[in-house]
Amino acid sequence: YAPHFDAPHIMHTMSPASYAPPPALLNGARRLGAPGAAYVPEFLCRERADAALARVLQETDWQRERVRMFGHVHDAPRLTAWYGDAGAVYRYSGVVREAAPWPPVHRALAQEVAAAVAWRFNFVLVNRYRNGDDMLGWHADDEADLGAAPVIAALSLGAPRMFRIRPRRGGASVGQVLDHGSLLLMWGSCQRDAKHCLPRSRRCTAERVNLSFRLTRTS
Repeated sequence: YAPHFDAPHIMHTMSPASYAPPPALLNGARRLGAPGAAYVPEFLCRERADAALARVLQETDWQRERVRMFGHVHDAPRLTAWYGDAGAVYRYSGVVREAAPWPPVHRALAQEVAAAVAWRFNFVLVNRYRNGDDMLGWHADDEADLGAAPVIAALSLGAPRMFRIRPRRGGASVGQVLDHGSLLLMWGSCQRDAKHCLPRSRRCTAERVNLSFRLTRTS
């Protein structure tokens, strides 16, 4: 995998609350069922997405997380890793994740996504869904380490999977299949006003990788 262009690590020049995606990025994007959520198909072409997937699968130090839910600790139904700048930390499910140093392919993808969305990222949470049994339940990425209005860009590689988002105050969810090489962008009040999930799929037998780029607190 090689970056589409030599993108510098973008420094944000505004507060997260005032962030707006570049208009060019939203051309052809689908706005989802919450303010501040958009789906960008074919962010990477098929050839580059294939190459990125192969390298991410090979170069990631996959771990089986233990997460706390409803007072009990369980094995997470997916494999996970986290990388980022020195000192970047992210706390969720009662555990502090300190970023391991960026592998080259993860850094290249972070820089390319940062340039496209005009934001800076210092952390990536990488989830590997080995088949349709692996999933992520309803949640919001509203942890204090991300701030009040986080900008989150999630790159999908591998098997298409259904993503769902719904208002916190009630109402129907909206579904969007996340295709190979696509980008999901969430910003503004999205994490405060909505929850999202990646439900199980009986029909999916192949694996998918999600790289969720964030700007988080440093220790």
